[in-house]
Amino acid sequence: MKISFESGELITAFLTLSTAFIFTVIMSPWFIPLLKRFKFGQEVRDDGPQSHLKKQGTPTMGGIIFVSAIALSSVIGMLRIGSIDIKALQILFLTLGFGVTGFLDDYLKIKRHKTDGLSPKQKLAIQLVITLVFTVWVFISSDSETAGILYIPFTGAKECALSIKLPIWLFVPFAVFVVLGTDNGVNFTDGLDGLCSSVTAVTAAFFMLMGLFNNEAGLSMVSAAVIGGLLGFLLFNVYPAKVFMGDTGSLALGGFVAAAAVTNGLELFIPVIGLIYLAEVLSVIIQVSYFKATHGKRFFKMAPIHHHFELLGNSETRIVAAFTIVTILLCGAALIGSAYLR
Repeated sequence: MKISFESGELITAFLTLSTAFIFTVIMSPWFIPLLKRFKFGQEVRDDGPQSHLKKQGTPTMGGIIFVSAIALSSVIGMLRIGSIDIKALQILFLTLGFGVTGFLDDYLKIKRHKTDGLSPKQKLAIQLVITLVFTVWVFISSDSETAGILYIPFTGAKECALSIKLPIWLFVPFAVFVVLGTDNGVNFTDGLDGLCSSVTAVTAAFFMLMGLFNNEAGLSMVSAAVIGGLLGFLLFNVYPAKVFMGDTGSLALGGFVAAAAVTNGLELFIPVIGLIYLAEVLSVIIQVSYFKATHGKRFFKMAPIHHHFELLGNSETRIVAAFTIVTILLCGAALIGSAYLR
Protein backbone atom coordinates (compact mmCIF):
# COMPACT_ATOMS: atom_id res chain seq x y z
CA MET A 1 0.00 0.00 0.00
CA LYS A 2 1.47 3.35 -1.04
CA ILE A 3 1.43 6.12 1.55
CA SER A 4 1.56 9.79 0.60
CA PHE A 5 0.88 13.15 2.17
CA GLU A 6 0.26 16.72 1.09
CA SER A 7 3.43 18.74 0.50
CA GLY A 8 1.78 21.75 2.16
CA GLU A 9 1.35 19.82 5.41
CA LEU A 10 4.97 18.67 5.27
CA ILE A 11 6.17 22.26 4.80
CA THR A 12 3.97 23.47 7.66
CA ALA A 13 5.28 20.71 9.93
CA PHE A 14 8.89 21.54 9.05
CA LEU A 15 8.42 25.27 9.59
CA THR A 16 6.61 24.65 12.89
CA LEU A 17 9.41 22.34 14.05
CA SER A 18 12.05 24.89 13.04
CA THR A 19 10.20 27.74 14.78
CA ALA A 20 9.95 25.80 18.04
CA PHE A 21 13.61 24.79 17.85
CA ILE A 22 14.86 28.33 17.17
CA PHE A 23 12.64 29.82 19.88
CA THR A 24 13.92 27.32 22.46
CA VAL A 25 17.58 27.76 21.48
CA ILE A 26 17.31 31.56 21.65
CA MET A 27 15.29 31.65 24.86
CA SER A 28 17.26 29.07 26.88
CA PRO A 29 20.55 31.00 27.37
CA TRP A 30 18.52 33.95 28.65
CA PHE A 31 15.99 32.01 30.73
CA ILE A 32 18.36 29.55 32.50
CA PRO A 33 20.33 32.34 34.28
CA LEU A 34 16.98 33.86 35.23
CA LEU A 35 15.99 30.60 36.92
CA LYS A 36 19.30 30.67 38.81
CA ARG A 37 18.75 34.27 39.87
CA PHE A 38 15.35 33.41 41.34
CA LYS A 39 16.91 30.30 42.94
CA PHE A 40 14.57 27.90 41.13
CA GLY A 41 16.89 24.96 41.77
CA GLN A 42 16.23 21.23 41.73
CA GLU A 43 15.51 19.51 45.05
CA VAL A 44 17.18 16.08 44.90
CA ARG A 45 15.78 13.06 46.78
CA ASP A 46 17.90 11.99 49.75
CA ASP A 47 17.11 8.34 49.00
CA GLY A 48 18.05 8.61 45.33
CA PRO A 49 21.35 7.58 43.71
CA GLN A 50 24.28 9.26 45.44
CA SER A 51 25.62 10.43 42.08
CA HIS A 52 22.54 12.66 41.74
CA LEU A 53 23.34 14.72 44.85
CA LYS A 54 25.65 16.92 42.76
CA LYS A 55 22.57 17.97 40.76
CA GLN A 56 21.15 19.77 43.79
CA GLY A 57 20.44 23.36 42.81
CA THR A 58 20.53 22.83 39.03
CA PRO A 59 17.87 25.15 37.55
CA THR A 60 14.52 23.44 37.10
CA MET A 61 11.17 24.44 35.58
CA GLY A 62 12.94 24.57 32.21
CA GLY A 63 9.81 23.05 30.75
CA ILE A 64 8.48 26.61 30.61
CA ILE A 65 10.86 27.20 27.71
CA PHE A 66 9.80 24.42 25.36
CA VAL A 67 6.12 24.47 26.41
CA SER A 68 6.04 28.16 25.44
CA ALA A 69 7.79 27.28 22.18
CA ILE A 70 5.25 24.54 21.44
CA ALA A 71 2.30 26.87 22.03
CA LEU A 72 3.80 29.77 20.06
CA SER A 73 4.91 27.74 17.06
CA SER A 74 1.59 25.86 16.92
CA VAL A 75 -0.33 29.14 16.82
CA ILE A 76 2.00 30.43 14.08
CA GLY A 77 1.41 27.16 12.21
CA MET A 78 -2.36 27.59 12.38
CA LEU A 79 -2.03 31.18 11.18
CA ARG A 80 0.03 29.92 8.26
CA ILE A 81 -2.59 27.40 7.13
CA GLY A 82 -5.31 30.00 7.73
CA SER A 83 -7.57 27.87 9.91
CA ILE A 84 -7.96 26.74 13.50
CA ASP A 85 -7.66 22.97 13.81
CA ILE A 86 -9.89 21.56 16.56
CA LYS A 87 -7.58 18.62 17.26
CA ALA A 88 -4.61 20.94 17.58
CA LEU A 89 -6.54 23.01 20.11
CA GLN A 90 -7.50 19.89 22.05
CA ILE A 91 -3.90 18.64 22.16
CA LEU A 92 -2.67 22.07 23.25
CA PHE A 93 -5.41 22.28 25.90
CA LEU A 94 -4.27 19.10 27.64
CA THR A 95 -0.57 19.89 27.13
CA LEU A 96 -0.83 23.39 28.58
CA GLY A 97 -3.32 22.35 31.28
CA PHE A 98 -0.98 19.70 32.62
CA GLY A 99 1.95 22.09 32.15
CA VAL A 100 0.29 24.61 34.46
CA THR A 101 -0.36 21.82 36.98
CA GLY A 102 3.32 20.91 36.84
CA PHE A 103 4.29 24.57 37.26
CA LEU A 104 2.28 24.79 40.48
CA ASP A 105 3.91 21.59 41.72
CA ASP A 106 7.42 22.85 40.88
CA TYR A 107 6.81 26.24 42.44
CA LEU A 108 5.65 24.73 45.74
CA LYS A 109 8.66 22.39 45.81
CA ILE A 110 11.02 25.32 45.41
CA LYS A 111 9.16 27.55 47.87
CA ARG A 112 9.16 24.84 50.55
CA HIS A 113 12.63 23.49 49.68
CA LYS A 114 11.20 19.96 49.57
CA THR A 115 10.86 17.23 46.93
CA ASP A 116 7.05 17.33 47.28
CA GLY A 117 4.90 20.15 45.95
CA LEU A 118 1.21 19.58 45.44
CA SER A 119 -0.12 16.68 47.47
CA PRO A 120 -1.01 13.57 45.45
CA LYS A 121 -4.72 14.24 46.04
CA GLN A 122 -4.43 17.86 44.92
CA LYS A 123 -2.49 16.94 41.79
CA LEU A 124 -4.90 14.13 40.91
CA ALA A 125 -7.94 16.37 41.44
CA ILE A 126 -6.59 19.07 39.12
CA GLN A 127 -5.56 16.55 36.48
CA LEU A 128 -8.91 14.76 36.71
CA VAL A 129 -10.91 17.95 36.09
CA ILE A 130 -8.74 18.90 33.11
CA THR A 131 -8.91 15.36 31.71
CA LEU A 132 -12.69 15.10 32.05
CA VAL A 133 -13.17 18.36 30.16
CA PHE A 134 -10.74 17.18 27.49
CA THR A 135 -12.24 13.70 26.97
CA VAL A 136 -15.84 14.92 26.80
CA TRP A 137 -14.76 17.66 24.37
CA VAL A 138 -13.00 15.12 22.15
CA PHE A 139 -16.06 12.84 22.02
CA ILE A 140 -18.69 15.48 21.33
CA SER A 141 -16.54 17.27 18.74
CA SER A 142 -16.03 14.07 16.71
CA ASP A 143 -18.45 13.00 14.01
CA SER A 144 -20.66 9.94 14.46
CA GLU A 145 -18.21 7.66 12.64
CA THR A 146 -15.06 8.55 14.59
CA ALA A 147 -16.45 9.35 18.05
CA GLY A 148 -15.11 6.81 20.54
CA ILE A 149 -13.15 4.82 17.96
CA LEU A 150 -9.95 2.98 18.89
CA TYR A 151 -7.66 1.76 16.13
CA ILE A 152 -5.84 -1.53 16.71
CA PRO A 153 -2.07 -1.46 16.10
CA PHE A 154 -0.47 -3.53 13.32
CA THR A 155 -3.74 -4.00 11.41
CA GLY A 156 -3.06 -1.61 8.54
CA ALA A 157 -3.57 2.00 7.52
CA LYS A 158 -6.32 4.08 9.08
CA GLU A 159 -8.91 3.47 6.36
CA CYS A 160 -8.59 -0.32 6.58
CA ALA A 161 -7.37 -0.89 10.15
CA LEU A 162 -9.37 -2.95 12.62
CA SER A 163 -11.02 -0.79 15.26
CA ILE A 164 -13.22 -0.79 18.34
CA LYS A 165 -15.98 1.79 18.84
CA LEU A 166 -16.89 2.82 22.39
CA PRO A 167 -20.04 4.66 23.53
CA ILE A 168 -19.44 7.83 25.53
CA TRP A 169 -20.08 6.13 28.88
CA LEU A 170 -17.19 3.74 28.15
CA PHE A 171 -14.98 6.09 26.17
CA VAL A 172 -14.71 8.80 28.84
CA PRO A 173 -13.54 6.57 31.75
CA PHE A 174 -11.23 4.64 29.40
CA ALA A 175 -9.72 7.84 28.01
CA VAL A 176 -9.31 9.27 31.52
CA PHE A 177 -7.41 6.12 32.53
CA VAL A 178 -5.20 6.39 29.44
CA VAL A 179 -4.47 10.08 30.00
CA LEU A 180 -3.64 9.83 33.70
CA GLY A 181 -1.64 6.62 33.25
CA THR A 182 0.36 8.04 30.36
CA ASP A 183 1.02 11.31 32.15
CA ASN A 184 2.36 9.47 35.21
CA GLY A 185 4.55 7.32 32.97
CA VAL A 186 6.11 10.32 31.25
CA ASN A 187 6.56 12.05 34.60
CA PHE A 188 8.42 9.02 36.02
CA THR A 189 10.65 8.94 32.94
CA ASP A 190 12.04 12.36 33.80
CA GLY A 191 14.79 11.11 36.10
CA LEU A 192 18.01 11.18 34.07
CA ASP A 193 19.58 13.98 32.05
CA GLY A 194 17.95 14.04 28.62
CA LEU A 195 15.90 10.85 29.11
CA CYS A 196 12.35 12.20 28.94
CA SER A 197 13.30 14.73 26.26
CA SER A 198 14.89 12.10 24.01
CA VAL A 199 12.22 9.42 24.36
CA THR A 200 9.36 11.89 23.91
CA ALA A 201 10.96 13.55 20.88
CA VAL A 202 10.95 10.14 19.17
CA THR A 203 7.35 9.51 20.25
CA ALA A 204 6.37 12.93 18.88
CA ALA A 205 8.05 12.01 15.57
CA PHE A 206 5.78 8.96 15.38
CA PHE A 207 2.69 11.13 15.88
CA MET A 208 3.93 13.69 13.35
CA LEU A 209 4.37 11.01 10.67
CA MET A 210 0.99 9.47 11.49
CA GLY A 211 -0.53 12.92 11.12
CA LEU A 212 1.15 13.45 7.76
CA PHE A 213 0.17 10.00 6.46
CA ASN A 214 -3.47 10.45 7.51
CA ASN A 215 -3.77 14.15 6.57
CA GLU A 216 -4.33 15.18 10.20
CA ALA A 217 -2.82 18.67 10.05
CA GLY A 218 -3.41 19.42 13.73
CA LEU A 219 -1.63 16.28 14.89
CA SER A 220 1.37 16.69 12.59
CA MET A 221 1.72 20.39 13.38
CA VAL A 222 1.67 20.19 17.19
CA SER A 223 3.84 17.06 17.12
CA ALA A 224 6.37 18.90 14.98
CA ALA A 225 6.35 21.74 17.51
CA VAL A 226 7.07 19.26 20.30
CA ILE A 227 9.98 17.76 18.34
CA GLY A 228 11.48 21.19 17.68
CA GLY A 229 11.05 22.33 21.27
CA LEU A 230 12.61 19.18 22.69
CA LEU A 231 15.53 19.14 20.25
CA GLY A 232 16.33 22.70 21.26
CA PHE A 233 15.94 21.87 24.95
CA LEU A 234 18.18 18.82 24.62
CA LEU A 235 21.11 21.10 23.79
CA PHE A 236 20.93 22.19 27.44
CA ASN A 237 19.39 19.08 29.00
CA VAL A 238 21.80 16.32 27.92
CA TYR A 239 24.32 15.06 30.47
CA PRO A 240 25.53 17.00 32.36
CA ALA A 241 22.29 18.96 32.28
CA LYS A 242 22.39 22.73 32.63
CA VAL A 243 18.65 22.78 33.24
CA PHE A 244 15.87 20.32 34.13
CA MET A 245 12.36 20.41 32.73
CA GLY A 246 10.68 19.79 36.09
CA ASP A 247 7.07 18.71 36.39
CA THR A 248 6.22 21.77 34.31
CA GLY A 249 7.77 19.99 31.35
CA SER A 250 7.20 16.31 32.11
CA LEU A 251 3.49 16.68 32.93
CA ALA A 252 3.01 18.82 29.82
CA LEU A 253 4.73 16.19 27.68
CA GLY A 254 2.59 13.48 29.24
CA GLY A 255 -0.44 15.55 28.33
CA PHE A 256 0.80 15.85 24.76
CA VAL A 257 1.41 12.11 24.30
CA ALA A 258 -1.98 11.22 25.77
CA ALA A 259 -3.85 13.94 23.85
CA ALA A 260 -2.19 13.07 20.54
CA ALA A 261 -3.33 9.47 21.00
CA VAL A 262 -6.86 10.13 22.28
CA THR A 263 -7.78 12.74 19.66
CA ASN A 264 -6.84 10.34 16.87
CA GLY A 265 -8.02 6.98 18.21
CA LEU A 266 -4.45 5.81 18.90
CA GLU A 267 -4.82 4.96 22.60
CA LEU A 268 -3.95 1.29 22.02
CA PHE A 269 -0.65 2.35 20.43
CA ILE A 270 0.66 3.83 23.68
CA PRO A 271 1.81 0.49 25.20
CA VAL A 272 3.84 -0.04 22.02
CA ILE A 273 5.36 3.37 21.25
CA GLY A 274 5.40 4.31 24.93
CA LEU A 275 6.78 1.04 26.27
CA ILE A 276 9.42 2.98 28.22
CA TYR A 277 6.69 5.02 29.93
CA LEU A 278 4.80 1.82 30.74
CA ALA A 279 7.93 0.16 32.13
CA GLU A 280 8.59 3.16 34.36
CA VAL A 281 5.06 3.07 35.83
CA LEU A 282 5.01 -0.71 36.26
CA SER A 283 8.42 -0.68 37.96
CA VAL A 284 7.10 1.73 40.58
CA ILE A 285 3.91 -0.30 41.10
CA ILE A 286 5.87 -3.55 41.39
CA GLN A 287 8.40 -2.00 43.76
CA VAL A 288 5.78 -0.57 46.11
CA SER A 289 3.61 -3.71 46.03
CA TYR A 290 6.56 -6.04 46.62
CA PHE A 291 7.89 -3.83 49.41
CA LYS A 292 4.56 -3.96 51.23
CA ALA A 293 3.99 -7.69 50.63
CA THR A 294 7.47 -8.68 51.85
CA HIS A 295 7.60 -6.13 54.68
CA GLY A 296 10.59 -4.19 53.44
CA LYS A 297 12.25 -6.16 50.63
CA ARG A 298 12.83 -4.55 47.23
CA PHE A 299 12.19 -6.11 43.82
CA PHE A 300 14.39 -3.56 42.02
CA LYS A 301 17.47 -1.86 43.41
CA MET A 302 15.51 1.36 42.99
CA ALA A 303 12.42 2.53 41.13
CA PRO A 304 11.62 3.91 38.59
CA ILE A 305 13.48 1.35 36.53
CA HIS A 306 16.06 3.75 35.05
CA HIS A 307 17.53 4.08 38.55
CA HIS A 308 17.72 0.26 38.78
CA PHE A 309 19.88 0.15 35.66
CA GLU A 310 21.92 3.08 36.97
CA LEU A 311 22.70 1.25 40.22
CA LEU A 312 23.76 -1.79 38.18
CA GLY A 313 26.68 0.32 36.99
CA ASN A 314 25.36 1.86 33.77
CA SER A 315 26.01 5.53 33.05
CA GLU A 316 23.18 7.98 32.53
CA THR A 317 24.15 8.47 28.89
CA ARG A 318 24.14 4.71 28.22
CA ILE A 319 20.66 4.30 29.74
CA VAL A 320 19.30 7.30 27.84
CA ALA A 321 20.74 5.94 24.58
CA ALA A 322 19.32 2.45 25.19
CA PHE A 323 15.83 3.71 26.11
CA THR A 324 15.79 6.04 23.11
CA ILE A 325 16.88 3.29 20.72
CA VAL A 326 14.16 0.98 22.05
CA THR A 327 11.60 3.75 21.47
CA ILE A 328 12.87 4.36 17.92
CA LEU A 329 12.51 0.66 17.07
CA LEU A 330 9.04 0.38 18.58
CA CYS A 331 7.79 3.57 16.94
CA GLY A 332 9.21 2.39 13.63
CA ALA A 333 7.47 -0.97 13.96
CA ALA A 334 4.17 0.67 14.91
CA LEU A 335 4.45 3.10 12.01
CA ILE A 336 5.17 0.39 9.46
CA GLY A 337 2.42 -1.82 10.86
CA SER A 338 -0.04 1.05 10.71
CA ALA A 339 0.90 2.33 7.29
CA TYR A 340 1.63 -0.62 5.07
CA LEU A 341 0.13 -3.80 6.49
CA ARG A 342 -3.39 -4.92 5.62
